Amino acid sequence: MTEPLKYLATYAPTLKAQAQQMLSQNTLADYLRTKYPDCHRFTRDHELRDYVQALKSRHMKKSAPLSKVIYDKKIHVINNALGLHTYISRIQGGKLKSKNEIRISSVFKKSPEAFLKMIVVHELAHLKEKAHNKAFYQLCRHMLSDYHQLELDMRLYLTELEINGEVY
Repeated sequence: MTEPLKYLATYAPTLKAQAQQMLSQNTLADYLRTKYPDCHRFTRDHELRDYVQALKSRHMKKSAPLSKVIYDKKIHVINNALGLHTYISRIQGGKLKSKNEIRISSVFKKSPEAFLKMIVVHELAHLKEKAHNKAFYQLCRHMLSDYHQLELDMRLYLTELEINGEVY
């Protein structure tokens, strides 16, 4: 029985067949390690925050500030979440205060930087565009021109990780 390719569910059947073939031949991990040989070095929350802030400063200077950026062990990619953005509004002394938080699944502590960057760009885009619409994906591509290819490769990585275990 073949494993369902849940991370690739929305992709074309030919692409899913290629992924299944690579899994069957046990070559998907090698493909990923060849294309993305190294893991990033941002493994602590403060390092992640600095990384996110640098990307935000480069691409979204005028967006609302971030109050928190952390890795979160509670986010399970199985539930279709790779990261979370939260927007909290509170009234304090007659003023409306808002907080923006980004939480990245801790599974990405040990992944290629390209995958971490794709997740961060995705969550940063939500600061401006709440829905996954055309404007949202245009903003993602503006910040990361190969966004869609990286999303596909990251989904292949998650598939390999779930089925065969550690890649790096």
